[in-house]
Amino acid sequence: AGVVGLTTALVLARRGGYSITVIAKHMPGDYDIEYTSPWAGANWLPMAARGTPQVDYETITFHELWHLVHNVPEAGIHVQQAISYLREQDQDPKKALYSGNDFFLKDSWCKDLAPGFRELRKDEIPEGYVGGTTFQSVCINTQIYLPWLVSQCLKMGVRFKREVIGHVCEAVGRHHSGKKAEIVVNCTGLMARRLGGVMDESVYPARGQVVVVRNEAPAMISTSGCDQPNEITYIMTRAAGGGTIIGGTYAKDNWESQPDPNIAQRLMKRAIEICPQLVKPGEGVEGLNVIRHGVGLRPSRKAGARVEGEVIDGVKVVHNYGAGGFGYQASYGMAEYAVRCVEDFAKGKAKL
Repeated sequence: AGVVGLTTALVLARRGGYSITVIAKHMPGDYDIEYTSPWAGANWLPMAARGTPQVDYETITFHELWHLVHNVPEAGIHVQQAISYLREQDQDPKKALYSGNDFFLKDSWCKDLAPGFRELRKDEIPEGYVGGTTFQSVCINTQIYLPWLVSQCLKMGVRFKREVIGHVCEAVGRHHSGKKAEIVVNCTGLMARRLGGVMDESVYPARGQVVVVRNEAPAMISTSGCDQPNEITYIMTRAAGGGTIIGGTYAKDNWESQPDPNIAQRLMKRAIEICPQLVKPGEGVEGLNVIRHGVGLRPSRKAGARVEGEVIDGVKVVHNYGAGGFGYQASYGMAEYAVRCVEDFAKGKAKL
């Protein structure tokens, strides 16, 4: 019941003709280190590498989120100007912390998708950076958006159950009708590493630490890197009073659930340096009004997201996991592809 699972259930329900039960250990409202979605920023900042399925995932999702911003205010999404600053040593996307993305570059694949995309002028680039881009994007209040997804699923007849299972095939017997489910959709994120029948060892956590403050930022600001390994600067103000997220870290294979106070101080210090408007002149870090410190484990996967169908012990299973740090911004695209796999199984077609 993270953003990928909820979105997949909703897209599938909107297709019609399916009776859907969502089973999950964690639901919106929970805060647990195993449950990534509540900890996210969350926004749309293209992470896809050219020529990968992720480009399609993020494109499909952008159109849906843009629609929600302008037509469904209760979803808790708003538009912010995105500003990205590029360091000289990060000009090769393959060497950047988020390997493969090119949204810092003027010829980014999303230049014709994101409204107002342009290269920054020299007078707009702060000291220590060599370039950057800006465009209009969206920022999501996860505390509103996740329950909204649940409400939309409920309106479409989807049922929800709290369950903990050890093997993916056990889900067949958990349908609310009491009958066996014909197809299981696996959206277990990081836990796909431990789920029987899947046990995907290529799934790993990418630890993210953030500070949530009451101060507001004039834009969503991000940098291509910083002077600390596994750290990066980003700032985004969530919609509808959701606070401003200051990040962040990207520590692979790190399962630590508790915030590191030294990292938190660095995050806040760098945020003020890149966005002094966060505080009053001369206030420094002390001018930040902290709501909480948070840690989330991005459900990353070495080969990228897995969206495909397979038969496990005679059970038709559609996998949709491994989104890493782009779960929200790829959610509708990944869901669309997963639903196509479900439809192929329903029609008796071969594995995608």
